[in-house]
Amino acid sequence: MALIITDDCINCDVCEPECPNGAIYAGKEIYVIDPDKCTECVGHYDEPQCQQVCPVDCIPLDPNRKESRDELMKKYERLTAKGG
Repeated sequence: MALIITDDCINCDVCEPECPNGAIYAGKEIYVIDPDKCTECVGHYDEPQCQQVCPVDCIPLDPNRKESRDELMKKYERLTAKGG
């Protein structure tokens, strides 16, 4: 699954620099996660880094974007192949 940022976001700016895929960006009112770039940090870390640093715990799994660990790894490989 990709992650989402809920309306509880306080725009503290700590999640954006932690995302190794560049999936987090400032939206109109709160930060947003691009689900096409979010791998839940699979391929980079053991746990999603944005969830680890979020002070208000507003970054849950997106129930509308169910992906297996294998699918997340394939997405990671596709994303890193473009950059390399």
